[in-house]
Amino acid sequence: MSAAENILVRIRVNGEAREALVEPRTLLVDFLRENLNLTGTHIGCDTTYCGACTVLLNGRTVKSCTLFAPMADGGEITTVEGLSTDGALHPVQNAFAECHGLQCGFCTPGLLLSTIHLLKKNPKPSEKQIRKAIAGNTCRCTGYQNILKAIRMAAGEMGKP
Repeated sequence: MSAAENILVRIRVNGEAREALVEPRTLLVDFLRENLNLTGTHIGCDTTYCGACTVLLNGRTVKSCTLFAPMADGGEITTVEGLSTDGALHPVQNAFAECHGLQCGFCTPGLLLSTIHLLKKNPKPSEKQIRKAIAGNTCRCTGYQNILKAIRMAAGEMGKP
């Protein structure tokens, strides 16, 4: 049996055109971490349960641990590394820092990207909408109260003119 031929995957990641030859079975999370050296996207469970691998693909959240890299070919991806601008943290990152919305930080990249997706769709979410938006992200360190506080703070900051 012969090995599958490698596939050229071309993706815009954090605004930059990137490409690499990969095996067809290469997961998007592995493509980001191993081929592009973007290690902020974490591998937690490999089953979509924890959300540590969450990235934005064409403006929508996806769990990169269960998406093959070739499936994202031609797409636009935002990872946690792409959130800051000219060294300044994104308002969501600031809010998480200010409100102590993280402890060990393992789940934080996925939570940040899920929050950004929520606030782009709904700049003034209710508590119920916030909880639903982050339901796919598991934090094993906190009781979520500071995470919720951070998301509310970020919504307020991003809603300012």
